[in-house]
Amino acid sequence: MRDGWDDMRVFLAVARSEGLSAAGRRLRMDPATVGRRIARLERGVETTLFVKSPQGYTLTEAGVRLVKHAETAEEAMNQAALALRSAGEGLSGQIRIGAPDGCANFLLPQVCAALSRDNPDLELQIVALPRVVNLSRREADLAVAVSPPASGQLEVTEIAEYRLHLAAARDYLAAHAPIRSLEDLRKHRIVGYIPDMIFDRELDYLTDLGLNTVHFGSNSVPVQMQWLRQGAGLGVVHDFALASVDGLQRVLPETVSLRRSFYLLRQGASRRRDRISRFGDALVSEMRAELTRLEAQVVAREA
Repeated sequence: MRDGWDDMRVFLAVARSEGLSAAGRRLRMDPATVGRRIARLERGVETTLFVKSPQGYTLTEAGVRLVKHAETAEEAMNQAALALRSAGEGLSGQIRIGAPDGCANFLLPQVCAALSRDNPDLELQIVALPRVVNLSRREADLAVAVSPPASGQLEVTEIAEYRLHLAAARDYLAAHAPIRSLEDLRKHRIVGYIPDMIFDRELDYLTDLGLNTVHFGSNSVPVQMQWLRQGAGLGVVHDFALASVDGLQRVLPETVSLRRSFYLLRQGASRRRDRISRFGDALVSEMRAELTRLEAQVVAREA
């Protein structure tokens, strides 16, 4: 995450200063380096963010859209730093995080890597499970869930809302009937969860779309993603996962746009400011920032 956030930080400096030299002074960085970083970011999101002229750098429409997301990421990073500084010392020891496998594969690794760089004595473990992690049985110290528990003594923090869209491989879309409406989806093969293995109602995306047949089913998000990459059909995909998977494209993004939320679950005893609680606060801030960055990257790439 750190390289991606650094590029966002440079992007914001150029957007606010409207030039490389002023941004370089703000960042204490050579203007040529600032220019290379902007070029790298534009390559990464596959769109132009600035119009360059002798008068300076002016945001394009895609750049204007990205500013809002970048500022949200900036605030979340600041809050994460504050959470760690307020603890008075770095974090150490082993911490185990349980999470649904989509989050565990496509979001938590880079978030945990960033936290580890700031706290090198941490030993972080991610438990990826296609079910709710049981904290009372000590399966993990913290858990990420897609819906808050209906009862119990757990402390629940809403992390952030995230978005999902239909997606398919570009090769698949080029070789099959065009999709202009929801009705057209019935002519295509569907990739999704095995219906009787959906462990949370929030994951039942296809029923909401009126699609009752899953031609390629798995309880694993990475397996579903591999099927989509192989051109098996269409499926509902997290936007934050799309950012790191080549060859997939959102389908009917204006018509089909699902929203869900992640929640952090902790044992009630962790309300005291122990290391688990402190790590949880930092994890929430980092996840918010990374979700914002990845979703903005997908939007900018398609602009």
